[in-house]
Amino acid sequence: MKMKRVFLKLSGEALAGPKKTGFDEDTVKEVARQVKLSVDAGIQVGIVIGGGNFWRGRTSEAIDRTKADQIGMLATVMNCIYVSEIFRNAGMMTQILTPFECGSMTKLFSKDRANKYFEKGMVVFFAGGTGHPYFSTDTGIALRAIEMEADCILLAKAIDGVYDSDPKLNPEAKKYDTISIQEVIDRQLAVVDLTASIMCMEHKMPMAVFSLNEKDGIANAMQGRINGTIVTA
Repeated sequence: MKMKRVFLKLSGEALAGPKKTGFDEDTVKEVARQVKLSVDAGIQVGIVIGGGNFWRGRTSEAIDRTKADQIGMLATVMNCIYVSEIFRNAGMMTQILTPFECGSMTKLFSKDRANKYFEKGMVVFFAGGTGHPYFSTDTGIALRAIEMEADCILLAKAIDGVYDSDPKLNPEAKKYDTISIQEVIDRQLAVVDLTASIMCMEHKMPMAVFSLNEKDGIANAMQGRINGTIVTA
């Protein structure tokens, strides 16, 4: 896979490392090191980060779902501000875009603005999801990757690819090297949520799933060397 513009999805939980909440600085610095290798090679990088290291609002019935999702959106903004600063300390230029105003902390998203930042060699963080409740960061990255005409969505996960069943529960689980998004939907393999899966299928946006914990996994994936599963559209 040859890629010029890639979108990387990081889970908030992954950034928390063994602490499971907040940030693990060494983990984020390692992500920054790998991303910089690709930026230095001329690859344009967009990043979406989940908010699970701070908030899992959908598991609570104590508050209204819309308010819970809004808290989740703000969690992704906090994550992007932190990771953006680590990236800057590693020698990269960054910008954070959100679909709603956040004072002077971020810029309001527009396609033209994002393209301008990409052309300047900046890593662009797309925080705040879609800006609406009932949509996950999976849908957020699918929307932005399609809108920004990315070559591929890279999903750095705790697991090293897509399996036909949960490898934690089934030691005989089969890992796919390549699978179509249609089969992912049909078999309910939950690579990303259903809304994001359908968007990627309709707009022919490929995805790649690989392990965040693999040495140089992000750097290799951004160079098109996928040691995981390629999800074809």
